[in-house]
Amino acid sequence: MISSLHGTVLHSTSDQVVVEVGGVGFSVAVPADVAHTATVGQQLRLHTSLIVREDALSLFGFAERDELEVFGLLISVTGVGPKSALGVLSHLTVDQIAEAVNAEDDAPFRRVSGIGPKTAKLIVVQLAGKVQPTVAAAPSPSGAVDVVGQVAAALIGLGWSEKVAAEAAAQTAAEASDAERSAVAPLLRRTLALLGPARG
Repeated sequence: MISSLHGTVLHSTSDQVVVEVGGVGFSVAVPADVAHTATVGQQLRLHTSLIVREDALSLFGFAERDELEVFGLLISVTGVGPKSALGVLSHLTVDQIAEAVNAEDDAPFRRVSGIGPKTAKLIVVQLAGKVQPTVAAAPSPSGAVDVVGQVAAALIGLGWSEKVAAEAAAQTAAEASDAERSAVAPLLRRTLALLGPARG
């Protein structure tokens, strides 16, 4: 079993990277955020899962160990294959998945390409009690959480995934001044500057 890789990025696409380890290039399917930030020549460490099928050996890689663990839980759900599980982890963070499961809310999963209403409900039911948020929410000034949520929602409307939007809004809020955190417009401007042009 190949459980991790650490090497040089030789190539990347929207959902895959090729990592050279000891002179051998490994093609690894990865979440969108990993693929988008991987650059040729960069050193990259991935936690991986090797999926063995009759006609193929496929590697799936993740930047964080908890993502790999949730990937394993997702593919244990009836009707969820490795590609669909990767799609979920491209659109949602581990915390967002945990929150949706704990709230018995299948809507976030239905928004993932390839996940239908029945499968989304099965994810919520079969993952109940198995996935928890990675960290407790940090204390925030009054109203800051709502502002961050509104910024994330605006980014989703502009074309970013829920995962990227939530992480970018939270990162920007953590670095912003109290004045910037207290209103949507300045925080949104700062977050857009971090992410770059809107994707439409």
